[in-house]
Amino acid sequence: MNNIIKVLLVDDHPVVRAGFQRLLDNDSRISIIAEASSGQEAVEKYFESRPDVVIMDLSMPDDSNSKSIQSYGGLEAIRIIRAKDPAARVLVLTVMESEPFPAHVVQAGASGYLTKRCAPDELLKAVCEASEGRTYFAESIRNMLDPGASDSSSPFAKLTKREFQIFSCLAQGHPVAQIAEKMFLSPKTVHAHRANIIRKLGINNNSELVHIAIRHNIVQA
Repeated sequence: MNNIIKVLLVDDHPVVRAGFQRLLDNDSRISIIAEASSGQEAVEKYFESRPDVVIMDLSMPDDSNSKSIQSYGGLEAIRIIRAKDPAARVLVLTVMESEPFPAHVVQAGASGYLTKRCAPDELLKAVCEASEGRTYFAESIRNMLDPGASDSSSPFAKLTKREFQIFSCLAQGHPVAQIAEKMFLSPKTVHAHRANIIRKLGINNNSELVHIAIRHNIVQA
């Protein structure tokens, strides 16, 4: 391969980024040209640096001290980048290995999905595959994406894509009015979605909603 693959590395833990940077920089085919620690920063860095491949964590909190409608995590960052640049190649590298994350990542337009338990060679292979316009999904993730292998044990399996988005925002503490503005919905519609989420998850209030989100690593305690 003659061209160096330019990579944007996104993870909210500096130690984790440093470890992956050492691994990737040791491969002569790859160069880390930018790093980001939040979804919002990832979007900004993407359009500043125009990498060939983005390696994106999912379980990032909103930007610290920010309750603005402009703050978002990894999944929303993928959606925004892909909406503005349909040719963007984003690899998800995360600890989240259960549904509904793989399905939502695919819907958002990611080029691949790896877990942080993957072998170094697998990550390097995935970066190269993505840089050439192909997709790469870890075997465990491919099995989940098989239509005959849905994970009905996940409490989120019954949520629609929109409901899961709203669930994530509620779990992060965003008020209904802010979610409505961010998603171009009316507050009444958001309240209706919230009622459906509460019913489908078998919970009673926002406190229980946050608890289940923390338990499944959707938000950090």
